[in-house]
Amino acid sequence: MRIIDKTLFKFLVVGVVNTLFGSAIMFAMYNLAGFSYWISSCANYIAGSVLSFFLNKYFTFGVKQWTITMVLLFVLTIAVSYGIAYGAAKPAMNYLLRSSPLRVRENAALFTGMCLFTGINYLGQRLIVFKKRQNKEVYQ
Repeated sequence: MRIIDKTLFKFLVVGVVNTLFGSAIMFAMYNLAGFSYWISSCANYIAGSVLSFFLNKYFTFGVKQWTITMVLLFVLTIAVSYGIAYGAAKPAMNYLLRSSPLRVRENAALFTGMCLFTGINYLGQRLIVFKKRQNKEVYQ
């Protein structure tokens, strides 16, 4: 199996849609509504994950059916990707931009977390959640 193929392109297209949708929620909550870094970034991924599941399942990976196992793996992959990406982004930006105001550091961390999340999440969705099983359709 090649990691870079047409599914990566489709995943990125879905990612653009999700990014526009989710980042609008995240940055509006953080900058306009005054919610915290964690609440704002988490809201992005809760809302975006529902959209992402269906778009990636049908459009990106062409999986027709689904099971509770697939949904649980999807949720777990999102949660792990989120934790790693945003957990790493915040301390990294606090260190790299330590002389900048908190708002600048946290906005940079939100953006960095989005980028890290995309890469980690693609690998998880491709290799775990929507992986084609040999001689069978997914999760039959």
